[in-house]
Amino acid sequence: MTKKKLKLCLAASGGGHVRQLLDLEPAWREHDYFFVTEDTALGRSLAEQHPVRFVDHYAIGQAKLGRGLDMVKGAARNAAQSAAIVLKERPDAVITTGAGAMYWTALGARALGAKLVLIETFARFDAPSKFARGLKPFATETIVQSPALKAHWPDTTLFDPFRHVEGTPSAKQPLLFATVGATLGFPRLVDAVLDLKRSGKLAERVILQVGDVELPMDVPEGVEVHRSIPFDQVQAILKDAAFVVCHGGTGSLITALRAGCRTIAMPRRFSLGEHYDDHQEEITAAFAARGLLQVALEASELGACIERARAKPPVLATTDLTPLSEHLRTRLSAWAA
Repeated sequence: MTKKKLKLCLAASGGGHVRQLLDLEPAWREHDYFFVTEDTALGRSLAEQHPVRFVDHYAIGQAKLGRGLDMVKGAARNAAQSAAIVLKERPDAVITTGAGAMYWTALGARALGAKLVLIETFARFDAPSKFARGLKPFATETIVQSPALKAHWPDTTLFDPFRHVEGTPSAKQPLLFATVGATLGFPRLVDAVLDLKRSGKLAERVILQVGDVELPMDVPEGVEVHRSIPFDQVQAILKDAAFVVCHGGTGSLITALRAGCRTIAMPRRFSLGEHYDDHQEEITAAFAARGLLQVALEASELGACIERARAKPPVLATTDLTPLSEHLRTRLSAWAA
């Protein structure tokens, strides 16, 4: 007897959101799936191996940064793109890990009768995101990934994926990998790394990923600069990198910790116009409290953070999504039947 399949939409914006969906592949790979994501380096890399539909980026936080017109235009384009995708594909179910750019896709599919699984991002430890608050009333099931959010929303399902990993990382080279992530530029991090290298206080060779922005001028010797790096190449770099300096996104942090890199996070800050809110400070503080990384809130703190990391043994940590994958696999199979 042929096993029934769902037409399944996997909706996630760039960075850690879409990486978590990839980690959940055991749950969705047997179905007729397609991704909806943003046109980022990671999204384009994803499209080389999976069916992908792109939608424009927008976020409510743009209005906080004085870019309200950009938000409205982006939301209008996104809504039209999402409607076209949903009407053409007619998914039976949607799994989304956010964020805001996925709202119209998820809501449109739900309006046409699709089941909707909302997975609140691992980036939210203490309070739910605006995306989750807006979509939860329409969700078939809402899944959270921290006990604090379960206390906030008792009617949700909790799967806490965080795990320490015992063991010793593989041998590393004198290499520092600095990355701003897949979506937004981050000049403060880029300048801090370059200044440290120019000062002679950073002996390691540096690979620097700066995003889709103008490449920095006057790059010192020993620094290799890229706008974007495919994710498989990032993983290869992390096998060798003794240090990682990155923004405060969970995707970058977990990827570095899985590889056993000494990790220093510089969270984007709303007060400096670097992000739509301060959730990266929340994320990095939670990781630091577990003894996993150093946090440089100011660029001037980066050198001291690297030296503190140098003085400690590296730690390994990961997210184990096996229980969540099995839960979703069972749920999707039941809906298909």
